[in-house]
Amino acid sequence: MTTDAPIGSEMPWVTIEVRMDAAFFSDEIVSILDEQKIEFSISVPFERFAELKKMIEGRMRWWNIDGIWSYFEGNWRPKKWDKKYRFIFIRQKSKVINKEPIQLDLFIPHEYGYEFKVIVTNKKTTAKKVLMYHNGRAAQESIFGELKSQSQMDYIAVRRLCGNQMYMMAAIIAHNLNRELQMALKPKDRGTTEKRSPLWKFEELSTLRQRLIQRAGRLTQPQGKLTLTMSGNEVVKRDLLQFLEGLKEAA
Repeated sequence: MTTDAPIGSEMPWVTIEVRMDAAFFSDEIVSILDEQKIEFSISVPFERFAELKKMIEGRMRWWNIDGIWSYFEGNWRPKKWDKKYRFIFIRQKSKVINKEPIQLDLFIPHEYGYEFKVIVTNKKTTAKKVLMYHNGRAAQESIFGELKSQSQMDYIAVRRLCGNQMYMMAAIIAHNLNRELQMALKPKDRGTTEKRSPLWKFEELSTLRQRLIQRAGRLTQPQGKLTLTMSGNEVVKRDLLQFLEGLKEAA
């Protein structure tokens, strides 16, 4: 395989998908993803582009997705880009926050306005499916949140770059091993959804740590055999045996 070959050329039946926030919006990233035949959706920081802002403000007809979301789309490119891409303009109906003092005994009707966002994509599917797929980024953000809160991935361990890289990789491996073990113990909970939700309903590392690891126990050696003695709990016993069996199969 040459370095010029697309990433998915070894497995042409597999579709690789990427979804990113506005921090990754650039000609270089978009071009590389498109050249590699990777389907992407990226949030556009449209406030930086006066032309996009004018397109939104001047738009009269929006196509309804449902009672909340509506859209229009078109091919566009920033001035310094070489190629046009599909830009989807989304507006979301939302309640306007009333910041004035409110008397609690009065009924205050809700006022509605719109929030806007723009997505650039090379997907060929409908705007609704692109929106659902892009909004599924919440599952990714929860992974990052768990990595930071439970695996301390955001902790600066040492002053050297190499040491911090090793620390971060250890945190990621620990997180992945936890999920890999759960995947080995039970079947998938769902199929592929529009939002690309995880196929398994994973328990967070904090839940497993509190239920299985942070428990009072005593290690003894009756008749020379190392034994862990804990208070009786059928749920904990079942889970421990399942994980031990899963580790045996993995080995």
